[in-house]
Amino acid sequence: MLAGEKTPFEMLLVKLFAIVPAVALAAAVPLAWGWGLGWADVGLAVFFYTFTSLGVTVGFHRYLTHGAFKANRALRIALAMTGSMAMQGQIIGWVADHRRHHAYADREGDPHSPWLYGTSAGALAKGFWHAHMGWMFRRELTNAARFAPDLLGDPDIQRVNRWFPVLTAVTLLAPAVLGGLITWSWWGALTAFFWAGLVRVAALHHVTWSVNSICHMIGDRPFEARDKSANFWPLAILSMGESWHNSHHADPTCARHGVRRGQIDVSARLIRIFEQLGWATDVRWPRPERLARKLRDATVRAAE
Repeated sequence: MLAGEKTPFEMLLVKLFAIVPAVALAAAVPLAWGWGLGWADVGLAVFFYTFTSLGVTVGFHRYLTHGAFKANRALRIALAMTGSMAMQGQIIGWVADHRRHHAYADREGDPHSPWLYGTSAGALAKGFWHAHMGWMFRRELTNAARFAPDLLGDPDIQRVNRWFPVLTAVTLLAPAVLGGLITWSWWGALTAFFWAGLVRVAALHHVTWSVNSICHMIGDRPFEARDKSANFWPLAILSMGESWHNSHHADPTCARHGVRRGQIDVSARLIRIFEQLGWATDVRWPRPERLARKLRDATVRAAE
């Protein structure tokens, strides 16, 4: 299941990626009061948040991890690069971790279950921290040869995997360059770097981590699943539909997570556009009979 340990350098990178953006986010509120934030910063932050978030949700997660659709080569590479710009780690490691999560969800072997330490208040507080971000500070590496052999054998994905440091630089510096050009000032470049670079990355990190932590602790569980995954509607828009987590765990390869009426799923809408353009094929959309069976089983079990 595991494959060695992270090197000291890899551990340092994990800490920097987790802590530095979070510190920037904590500083954002006082900085916003009265100066240092303009419409250019807001627009760039929203754009890069949406752009990189969809790279993770559509590319890393629904496509490369679960095979919810097939993509042509150009789209495959583009999704891999865009997801890498979310600064959530190299693509092969990300996919291996997530496949391992599904294989052992909320059981021994799950890399980030909040139920690892028990069900008491103290255990759940410790479990929440572990599931949210603490698990990344552990030295164990998921065995990619076991959980992501398809990606290890893909030259395009291997290339993007090696490009991670470059794509990290791009995702932080591109907002600064655009901010400087839009405002034609060094100050505009600096504020764009802060808001659309550091703060945007931190916000996206915590939304993604909340799916690991909150969406395995509280929320609605309308469908039968083998774990404690739950739908948590307040995160639906920010997570691009990922917080319909119980629906996802009930049918992991489905391209749409928000399967019920009124459940917003931006990622699924983007996949639909890719399908209409002919870039994505064999999309695994929800099947009414499967949803009905999962829902019926959950209802019966809740009544028992």
